[in-house]
Amino acid sequence: MALKRINKELKDLERDPPSNCSAGPVGDDLFHWQATIVGPSDSPYQGGLFFLSIYFPTDYPFKPPKISFTSKIYHPNINSNGSICLDILKDQWSPALTISKGNFFSLSALFSQTPTLTILLSPS
Repeated sequence: MALKRINKELKDLERDPPSNCSAGPVGDDLFHWQATIVGPSDSPYQGGLFFLSIYFPTDYPFKPPKISFTSKIYHPNINSNGSICLDILKDQWSPALTISKGNFFSLSALFSQTPTLTILLSPS
């Protein structure tokens, strides 16, 4: 089931890529992806290109993917190892969420200058 869902999300990303983000498999391993996020204008991250690693568990989408920054970044929700502190990547994960829209929107929102971050997610 995980491979079918991962393939669907990959096709969705290819068909309708989110702005300022990209992602895809590393080689032939569909369970390991590399992603990039461009730092949004009007933010301290403007002009930056940030790389992330995404690992899908074998029971995806019932368990969240493990996403971490491989680029050095300073942010209160990202620790020194690149691990991201977002509830949707932990106990608030839902199989209705997708990498293609919900997670990229949430990760991009981390770069916003807004002091209070409201995360909006789109179901698959």
